[in-house]
Amino acid sequence: MTDESPTRAERRTRSRQAILSAAQALFAERGYERTSIRTVADRAEVDPALVMQHFGSKDGLFASAAQGSVPVEGLIGAGREELTHALVHHVVDAFEDPEQRPAIEALMRSSLTHPVAGQVMRDQVMADAQAAVADTIGGSDAALRAALLNATMLGVAIGRYLLEVPALAAADVEDLERILTPSLEALAGPGGRSTGGRGPGVGRRV
Repeated sequence: MTDESPTRAERRTRSRQAILSAAQALFAERGYERTSIRTVADRAEVDPALVMQHFGSKDGLFASAAQGSVPVEGLIGAGREELTHALVHHVVDAFEDPEQRPAIEALMRSSLTHPVAGQVMRDQVMADAQAAVADTIGGSDAALRAALLNATMLGVAIGRYLLEVPALAAADVEDLERILTPSLEALAGPGGRSTGGRGPGVGRRV
């Protein structure tokens, strides 16, 4: 008779995922300041000590929850011809996915009001996206150009999804991309022009 009970490694993986899921939900519901290690542990039905064992601190937990909510694979895989399309959909696809949006909104709102959350957003979440874009752009000022591109899309996200500025909130994604593309191309600098989303990156979640 085969013993199908989970191994210690499997139990550890499951508990870690349960904690992360609970943390993402609570940070979305309550924000950074009103979410505690104990409330996360209660939601995940684990001992608070296990949360600390996995993540070290509330800051570490927030960082892991935030990183898991903002995938950057689409930006890492995008070539220069696909870059502006990937940048627009990096924001739009995430915010318009009902499963991802609560965690991403919580991250952004918290980062604007709490220093630790802001540091996590800047140094761990945004840094990965900016590094991917800078690598694609190349050149001596790639890091600055990538930061400006990131700041532009961050502003779009805040205006469209957090503040719900009427013209931005009501705009079709196609119109957003059409109007943003010349500005994004100018910030990206010399290189191949955008294909408007018809390159090999089309259809991937970013």
